[in-house]
Amino acid sequence: MNMDFNSDRFADITRKTKETNINIKLNLYGSGNSVVNTGVGFFDHMLESFSKHGLLDLQIQCNGDTFVDFHHTVEDCGIVIGQALYKCIFPVERIERFGNGSVVMDEACVECDLDISNRAFLFFDMSNAINGYVGKIGDFDVELVEEFFRAVVFNANISAHIVLKRGKNLHHITEAAFKAFALSLRKAVFHNDRACIPSTKGCL
Repeated sequence: MNMDFNSDRFADITRKTKETNINIKLNLYGSGNSVVNTGVGFFDHMLESFSKHGLLDLQIQCNGDTFVDFHHTVEDCGIVIGQALYKCIFPVERIERFGNGSVVMDEACVECDLDISNRAFLFFDMSNAINGYVGKIGDFDVELVEEFFRAVVFNANISAHIVLKRGKNLHHITEAAFKAFALSLRKAVFHNDRACIPSTKGCL
């Protein structure tokens, strides 16, 4: 698998606490290749989808206290991914800045709108889930999805609105959310030389 970790939009971050020990390598302008091992199978699948559809090269190794539950692993991986994105994206110049996309997975459709704003904000609304966005996917608690995205956007200093348009299958809804976020990010960081600094303030 070819992953280029030598670009100027590359981050290599290690974060170690009493709950998790995480190393991440991320290339913002990659080919969508990934090697992911968090100890949480479904979460690995979501991060692989995030890498693939964001065209990010992602290598992540996490050793966490999954014997307690998955909360620390999922949230802390979000923190480190957010830190890596911040390092790769800022200072902002010659990118589109805004990105949006809707992803359909069978009956489910999730929309994400994103701003590389240098101001952290998350609007996360899954209230349109026919059967409610509660419960488990295997042994994965879906409430951790919002925790993950909150950790990412607050550490990447970006604004994201992730909204379920319709759906009932928890796996479909969750995977569509990860893919929609990836697609929106890919569009937001797309090179545009005419954009220069994409803000009337002159900086972001």
